[in-house]
This record gives sequence, C-alpha cells and structure tokens, in this order.
Amino acid sequence: MPPASPSAPPSTRPAVDSHAHVFEHGLALAAVPRYRPDHDALLGDYLAQLDANGLTHGVLVQPSFLGTENRYLLAALRAEPARLRGVAVVDPAIEDAELDAMAAAGVVGIRLNLIGLPAPDLGTAPWRGLLERIHARGWHVELHLPAARLQEVMPALLAAGCRIVVDHFGRPDPALGVADPGFDALLRHADSGRVWVKLSAAYRNWPDAQCAQAGRLAAQRLLEAFTAGRLLWGSDWPHTQHPHVSYGATRQWLDDWIDDAAQRRQLLGDTALNLFQFQGDSA
Repeated sequence: MPPASPSAPPSTRPAVDSHAHVFEHGLALAAVPRYRPDHDALLGDYLAQLDANGLTHGVLVQPSFLGTENRYLLAALRAEPARLRGVAVVDPAIEDAELDAMAAAGVVGIRLNLIGLPAPDLGTAPWRGLLERIHARGWHVELHLPAARLQEVMPALLAAGCRIVVDHFGRPDPALGVADPGFDALLRHADSGRVWVKLSAAYRNWPDAQCAQAGRLAAQRLLEAFTAGRLLWGSDWPHTQHPHVSYGATRQWLDDWIDDAAQRRQLLGDTALNLFQFQGDSA
C-alpha cells in the first residue's frame, strides 16, 4: 500500500467515523468472496473525506472480500496511528503473537460478518478460546448479520463477557423496519450494558428515498433503548456496491436522525473515542 501523506486531525471537536474500509483493486481475495471490488478505496482519499466533513478520527473495518488477510488494513493503521483504529477478521486458531501485533498496530476488535454464512458454534474450543483472548485484550466483537439472526450469536458472546458492536442498525428486514422481531430483540439487549449499535449504511436496509425517514425511526428507537452512550455513527465509505452514495450525505443523515446536537456530539465523540480506545482525545 502506498503511504498516505501524514495528516493531523483538524482543530475541531473530536468526532469519529466508526465504519469505513480501505483496499485496492487487485488484492488477493478470500476463497469465496461475496463480491469483487472493481475500484480502489485508498487511505489518502479516506483521510480527505474525514477532513472535508469535520471528522477527526476513523475506524477501518476489514472488508469481507479480503477474508482474514489483514495486511492492507494493518498498513493503513500504522500509517495513521493517532487518527485510526481497526477491526480485523481472524481465524479462531490465530496465534497470540499475531493478535498482539494487531493490537500494537491499532486493532481494537474482530468482526463476524455472517451475511450469507452460517453462524459458527461459539461454544466450541477454538471459538471459546478466541473469545477469551479477545475479552482479555479489551477488544470488542463486531456483528454483521440480519436482525432475525442476531440471537444466533449474541447470547453466546454476552455469556463469554464480550462487548458487542452491531453493524448497520442491526440490519432489520427492509419490509418490516422497526417491526422486525429481531430488531425488537436487539433493543432488549440494551439492558446488558455491553452492546453498541452503529447508525450506518441505511441504504443497505432501505431504498435510498426511505433512508432519512426509516433511518430516523430506527435511530429514535435505538436512542431510547441504548442512549447516545452506546450508539455510534459510521459512513460505510466507500459505500461498496452503492457507488452513488456520497460521504456528505451519510453524515447529514445523522443530523436528520437525531435532533439533539449534544447527543450527536456524544455518540460521535466520547462514546466512540472510549469504545475504540483513542487515548487522550475526549472532548
């Protein structure tokens, strides 16, 4: 990966984009990728988006099509250690030394992207051991799967003591929205105190014309249950498979979804800064 030009956060109130990806067209793909990117999403371009939209920090998530090959992600994190943190995808048998190297680079969590895949048996030895090691390092587990399937994995993760970050509003059924029983079950997990939800990628849940309205209704339900102390916002840049979406639009949606500026500042600031372990940057 070509090095990005060193950058410094703009002199604004700290604000975190909790979900983005970087990659280059032509990288080695996972054995069975869900899709194949035909473009680049370069670190320098992402940092420019942060600067242009008043975001000081970002969280890079390993894209599904790269599988457990995290080298490109780690190179990006090492290029911008003050501004970036990462979420990796790992094999449950990964060695401790590799986890430690990831932590040193800025990884603070692992992702289980189960879209189109069966849930792993988290009670088996490899997974149980991995979750213990993740928990010991203070990392979280990020979940990406339809709301109807969240219960396949959330109870086991909570029983293991893990902190959980749920992607993209919990991925409610587009036709059901907040009436999705899986979404309602997600709301009930707010009482655990160990679940966070990303207000991100509304266009993956609803048609474009409904993103503002449907996203607002879902955001309001999540805000009531989780408070701004356990909600996050993410751009989902570069909006893979949705190239018409702009970064600025995704940031504007947050203002459309949550009226109270103090709540927006909290979820963009202290909530994200603390969860993703940005030290010394709280507002």
